Amino acid sequence: MRHELVDASRVWFGLLLSWRSIWRNKVKANAASGMAVHDECKLRFLELKAKRTHRFIIFKIEEKQKQVVVEKVGEPTQSYDDFTASLPADECRYAVYDFDFVTAENCQKSRIFFIAWSPDTSRIRNKMIYASSKDRFKRELDGIQVELQATDPTEMGLDVIKSRAN
Repeated sequence: MRHELVDASRVWFGLLLSWRSIWRNKVKANAASGMAVHDECKLRFLELKAKRTHRFIIFKIEEKQKQVVVEKVGEPTQSYDDFTASLPADECRYAVYDFDFVTAENCQKSRIFFIAWSPDTSRIRNKMIYASSKDRFKRELDGIQVELQATDPTEMGLDVIKSRAN
């Protein structure tokens, strides 16, 4: 009888530890990818998409607030060079760029690019936070047509943008 009680208590203790471990891992996973999206991000994106009042938007994650916020908004007259110059050389960012182009058939078109900027020189923790939050953030921005992942400026050069736009 005593052995049965000891075995039963070991089983219950083992189950308790298993559930505790599962719960902790779930909480950690949610914390890693659970960045909130500030309402201004959605509003500025809608303005870019529908009203075309912006050429680009750069978003950053505020770690203390645990949310994605708008860092910079580009005027419609700004160029692609102005956009790339606005991205920090050693920190990750999300960006949206409204690219206007003319097709081979001489038609004026536009594509909205989502760019995940993750330079090689940025901190590993920064890269991990941005990578784990990217999909959730992208879902909030309905209307993205092309996605790019860039770790250095050559991976998002104007020639790359033009080739991906078609």
